[in-house]
Amino acid sequence: MTTARYLSPPAYAKLLGCNVSKVLAWIGDGQLEAIDVSTRPGIGRPRWRISSEAIERFERRRSSLTTNATQRTTPRRRRQRAVPQYV
Repeated sequence: MTTARYLSPPAYAKLLGCNVSKVLAWIGDGQLEAIDVSTRPGIGRPRWRISSEAIERFERRRSSLTTNATQRTTPRRRRQRAVPQYV
C-alpha cells in the first residue's frame, strides 16, 4: 500500500508560484481533483486536500508535450507591409 502525500491549495499554489484562487478555480472547474476533509462536507467552508496522484494527472494533462503547443495547425500568415499609394 502506498501512502499518498496531500497538499493544501495554498501549499500547491506556492509550489507552482501562482495565486491560491487559481488553484481553487481549477478545483471548482473539475480540472484538479481534490478531497474535502472538513468535518461537515457540503456545509460551510471546504478544506481541500490534493493528492500527489491527482497533481501528477493534472500536470500531465496540462503539459506542453501533450498539447503540442509548439506545432501549429495552420501556417503563419505574413504581415502585409504598408505600401504608400501615390495618386
